[in-house]
Amino acid sequence: MVHDRDMTNFEPAGPDPDTVVAFITETWPETDVVQAMNAWFFSLDPETHWPNYATLVTTDEHDEASNLSRPGTFRLNLGVDRETFERVAAKTGSDPDYTQFDRVMPHPVYAAQRWICIVNPSEATFRDVVVPLMTTAHDRLAAQRARHGLDTSTE
Repeated sequence: MVHDRDMTNFEPAGPDPDTVVAFITETWPETDVVQAMNAWFFSLDPETHWPNYATLVTTDEHDEASNLSRPGTFRLNLGVDRETFERVAAKTGSDPDYTQFDRVMPHPVYAAQRWICIVNPSEATFRDVVVPLMTTAHDRLAAQRARHGLDTSTE
């Protein structure tokens, strides 16, 4: 993919991937984390490791839309409910710049599955926007598992 827009070249002061991973595992200790292919995958199923409610990628290995080859660049991806996805999509417009830092937008590949993403959130955006979105993603999957009689507790 050729990036024909003026890409954001500054890295906002915000959490790094290790900080995001630590936040998720400390906030939701029942989370199953798999690290593979330069990414972290967060699910609630320690046997199948699927489905995920969040992923964090640090390279262009999965797709090149966000130009993650820039030093220190990562993208957090979240599977959310329809209402949340539609709200994010409406704010984003029809042609998002997937290389832009600190902006929540539909996922460049998995938007049809109601996934959203953010590249390098700032501290304020992480705290005020991303944490509630991660909660939505986690709780959506936990509720789905509960409806199907799948235990998500850490007894």
